[in-house]
Amino acid sequence: MSAPADRAHGAPLAALTLAALGVVYGDIGTSPLYAFKEVFAHGRVPLSADNVLGVLSLMFWTITVVVSIKYVTLILRADNHGEGGLIAMLALASQAVKDRPRLRARLLLLGVFGTAIFFGDGVITPAISVLSAVEGLEVAAPGLHRFVVPVTLVVLTLLFAAQRFGTAAVGRWFGPVTLTWFAVLAALGAWHVAQHPAVLVALLPQHALSFAAAHPGIAFVALGAVVLCVTGAEALYADLGHFGRRPIRIAWFTVVMPALVINYFGQGAMLLRHPENVGNPFYEMAPPWALFPLIALATLATVIASQALITAAFSVTKQAVQLGYMPRLRILHTSVRQAGQIYVPFVNWSLYGCVVFAVVVFGSSSALASAYGIAVTIDMTITTVMTFFVVRYAWRLPLAVCVGATGVFLVVDLLFLAANAVKVLDGGWFPLVIGAAMFMLMTTWQQGRQLMAERLRDESIELDAFIESVFLAPPQRVPGTAVFLSAEQGATPFALLHNLKHNRVLHEQNLFVTVQHHEVPWIGFERRCEVLPLGHDCWQVTLHFGFKNDPDVPEALQALRGRGVQLDDMETSYFLSRDLVVPRGRGSMALWRERLFASMHRNAAAAADFLNLPTNRIVELGAKVEI
Repeated sequence: MSAPADRAHGAPLAALTLAALGVVYGDIGTSPLYAFKEVFAHGRVPLSADNVLGVLSLMFWTITVVVSIKYVTLILRADNHGEGGLIAMLALASQAVKDRPRLRARLLLLGVFGTAIFFGDGVITPAISVLSAVEGLEVAAPGLHRFVVPVTLVVLTLLFAAQRFGTAAVGRWFGPVTLTWFAVLAALGAWHVAQHPAVLVALLPQHALSFAAAHPGIAFVALGAVVLCVTGAEALYADLGHFGRRPIRIAWFTVVMPALVINYFGQGAMLLRHPENVGNPFYEMAPPWALFPLIALATLATVIASQALITAAFSVTKQAVQLGYMPRLRILHTSVRQAGQIYVPFVNWSLYGCVVFAVVVFGSSSALASAYGIAVTIDMTITTVMTFFVVRYAWRLPLAVCVGATGVFLVVDLLFLAANAVKVLDGGWFPLVIGAAMFMLMTTWQQGRQLMAERLRDESIELDAFIESVFLAPPQRVPGTAVFLSAEQGATPFALLHNLKHNRVLHEQNLFVTVQHHEVPWIGFERRCEVLPLGHDCWQVTLHFGFKNDPDVPEALQALRGRGVQLDDMETSYFLSRDLVVPRGRGSMALWRERLFASMHRNAAAAADFLNLPTNRIVELGAKVEI
């Protein structure tokens, strides 16, 4: 097992716990806006006292089993050098079975599919969260119904437009606002529970069991909506590296879980006394004078929840790019202090377009709820499967223990997945289409890069032999240092061949640099650079980056000072080969996928920008590669 993820980050535990409230729990914290309502929406689950108690019991034990036991207790322990999330879990699981190549390939494919589905979740979360908050206007004044969608679109437009400025300025308010939100959730729920305390009997599991036994069909349908109470549970794991286990666990058990349970039970208590309020039980709990302030607070809470997920989408994209599953994209840093504060314009506006489409087409949180559950349950199931392989092959626990630790969770996940699968035609198709499109793009890029690497390897010349042959009749040497970027270690870069062919000169010093990205989050500066002398003032240099490191070649090359290499920034030139991919349909991919890869490769962000090379010292030389 890797090192513990209990990080202090130099901040007090209370401050980290407060920050975790705003970032980690925004999504699951806004679930009371729509989760309980959706169980009884459209009359799929008849509204009766027994059914209300059964559903409340199902919700309580779902929160307990899925979040408290599965994520908070077990999965938070499966950290990859202190980092969490599906990408980190994928890297951890693939490393654990690296001596089983076929199993590793299947796990990688499964992990890539889960990452692709995450983007579907990233579209639904802002749409359903903000829409459900603004729908409070219908409760406050039914005549405002026609303004719900326009107001939602305005809020979402402002949210996505603000991404380029980063969240550093407003991020400090996320924790206090979310803490206020949870306090209001608890206060609203406690008021109604106090008026009908008998609802607390639903804490006993027999109410969930008797509900399922008496009405198995209805209970199965209810599961499709009950799972909405744990949407956002993946964020606990994804944000592990930001806060560490302890703040996340303290925030969950002291604030989040009590507030959620009290609020859900308050909604149930109110419906037992006022079944006519089934249309929107969350807002119906509030007194009339508090409706508009509650709508404003709910909107703020959903914006924060959406912000956390958008930020996660940027982070996942960056990690996928560095692991070779997505083409290079333009990534901007929005904070000089925090490396994790990034903005990816293409991802931001792509998400925005899909979110607007979802809001306009579905039009209500109830319609979107059918689309929401399928993405969440797929990712929860994939996480459980990955956890088994980590527990079994990385932690090397006995098979019986591994099956016992993950088997129960897998059964629960599959039940929820099955309950949501029946809603595919009702809206579940939407995140699946997004996920399928992302999966196709990610696998096409990964396979295309493999084909391209194989072709370059076949056509390449061994670097050692080439250098020796060059110096049999050495060309003219010119002052300065040339850095030749090469994808394959030990292969002669095409840029060097073109430079010798056209310019007939060689620099005094020549560095042949290969950048390697690894399936670990961070690689320290002390292990960043490997150098191998080739003679004639030439060196083979390998730079190592984790999938959360920012690749910075000039900075990493500073480690060569004092190791026989004299570096002067003003006399260093960087040579890159700008490859043009020519699809021929003769490889293992279909011709249309080769053409898609060629298009993705052509439109990828420049390698110079991705590697942080100085723009005024770059020389690019073109080459054609047939795949």
